[in-house]
Amino acid sequence: MPVAQATAAELEIVNNRPPTLNGVFFDRAKNAANREAYSFPDADENWHSITWGETGERVTRLAAGLVSLGIEAEQRVAIASGTRIEWILADLAVLAAGAATTTVYPTTISDDVAYILADSESRVVFAEDDEQVAKLREKRSELPAVDKVVVFDGTTDGDWVISFDELEKLGEAYLAEHPDVVEQRVAATRGDSLATLIYTSGTTGRPKGVRLEHTSWTYEGAVIVAGGTLSEDDLQVLWLPMAHSFGKVLLAAQLLIGFPTAIDGRVPKIVDNLAVVKPTFMGAAPRIFEKAYGRIVGMTEAEGGAKLKIFQWAEKVGLEYSRRTRAGQSIPLPLKLQHGLADKLVFSKVRDRFGGRVRFFISGAAALSQDIAEWFHSAGVLILEGYGLTETSAGAFVNRPDAFKIGSVGRAFPGSEVKIAEDGEVLIKGPHVMEGYHNLETESASTKDADGWLHTGDEGRLDDDGFLYITGRKKELFKTSGGKYVAPPHIEGVFKGISSMTSQIIVHGNERNFCSALITLDPDAVAEWAEAHGMQGKSYAEVVKSPEIHAIVSEQVEELNQRLNRWETIKKWEILDHDLSVESGELTPSMKVKRAVVEANHKDLLDSFYA
Repeated sequence: MPVAQATAAELEIVNNRPPTLNGVFFDRAKNAANREAYSFPDADENWHSITWGETGERVTRLAAGLVSLGIEAEQRVAIASGTRIEWILADLAVLAAGAATTTVYPTTISDDVAYILADSESRVVFAEDDEQVAKLREKRSELPAVDKVVVFDGTTDGDWVISFDELEKLGEAYLAEHPDVVEQRVAATRGDSLATLIYTSGTTGRPKGVRLEHTSWTYEGAVIVAGGTLSEDDLQVLWLPMAHSFGKVLLAAQLLIGFPTAIDGRVPKIVDNLAVVKPTFMGAAPRIFEKAYGRIVGMTEAEGGAKLKIFQWAEKVGLEYSRRTRAGQSIPLPLKLQHGLADKLVFSKVRDRFGGRVRFFISGAAALSQDIAEWFHSAGVLILEGYGLTETSAGAFVNRPDAFKIGSVGRAFPGSEVKIAEDGEVLIKGPHVMEGYHNLETESASTKDADGWLHTGDEGRLDDDGFLYITGRKKELFKTSGGKYVAPPHIEGVFKGISSMTSQIIVHGNERNFCSALITLDPDAVAEWAEAHGMQGKSYAEVVKSPEIHAIVSEQVEELNQRLNRWETIKKWEILDHDLSVESGELTPSMKVKRAVVEANHKDLLDSFYA
């Protein structure tokens, strides 16, 4: 049966949500004109900020510039760029012009860029730099619909490629003759108008364009308003790729709530930025928490001695304290005193790494290891895991500070429905579910049925409190030759909680008589380990193939096997001499593993396990 977990007050907020995102933005720009909207670093790492009023003025000029180029309602305008202030301004300008944004990861290869732009019929493309423009020039003959390219940082040609500033000047001139054009475009936008066309990562083939309406985004934002966990006084760091729906949800929430956002899409700068910006919350993919966990544990292990012993003692104390707290049990006085000391000596320093003000992190886009979530909670850092798909405008379930269960992805959003099909598949219905796939009627009908239920492809279970636990993915579940079903994501998540050095693990075994695995290690963790163990100057491949590393990973695999059913255990494994990457085609731009590609690339090695 469908499950709904929502109060009357929450339902009132989501049912009375604003119809359009562009309308929400201009209301915010008007009513909070002098409050900070965004901050961002310059080339010298100095941070600058702009108010909502200033943002509204720039967006109006940019939107008018798009109109002057002939952009009409619901026509597509693409953005091929990393996360930066210009991405946000461009996206808001597209919406303000009544058009729809096509998102393109900057790491997307030129063939896929051409496919996305052609399939979406994008008329204008915002490009980050000369590298992105070069992809467009290479495929220009395949992009007859692209009338203009607007580059953020790069070379213009006075014709096909113009600068961001030039677009703004075009808009300024157009507004002099048509002062109400943007207001008219916003007023004409409906809740069911197309707002965004996001192409799925394509782990199993060509990307599919997911059509998301304005009301999908205002619903997502209204859900967060209804949760009451954020206010105008919060501050977020936004680094997530804005080509991904997770980042767009956080943008929608900001528009409805009004908190300021510090923007910097450079992943290596995340930790540094947290210390400078001191945010109260941040959304991130699990890989960020895995790397932070690995770095903290790795540095402590490298120091050794008394510091390591204190750290390991604090971990045990923190875990017991965390589990008792979450179970609603009383805390014995000795444990309370020990936890206070552990917090002073260890956990407070962990929190300081994140700026010292974080109330919680939000994890999405992939499964978070339960062990890592517990470790952070032990340190006083709450990670709220959520779940959704591009097809549900990202968010569909989320834990909340006042209602969370580690290991679950939380409860369904108020105003939506969920049920578990007979075969275990999670089905979702609600305002956040996509209109359909662009130009793909058959695929749309097979994913979203006639009754409006979205078939997620994920398997899960609901507990008595309505919390969802994802148990596997239908397409990734495999059967051994002995007839036993295995869910690789579960095994892989457990291993990442054990091994702080692991970057990726790919469990293999379909129609095989046992399970095997390919493992890659985090390059930063490998470099730190090499520095501490006299292997400076050695290549990544040399270090990971060393007997010392093999012995470490062997112990970790053995620990993993002790937690698994007999038929799930990893009998043979190998550390690859390279980490997976987008460039190699083994990861999607959103950092999901292309399992079939990895297995095809390493077929001989996998076959040798069973020879």
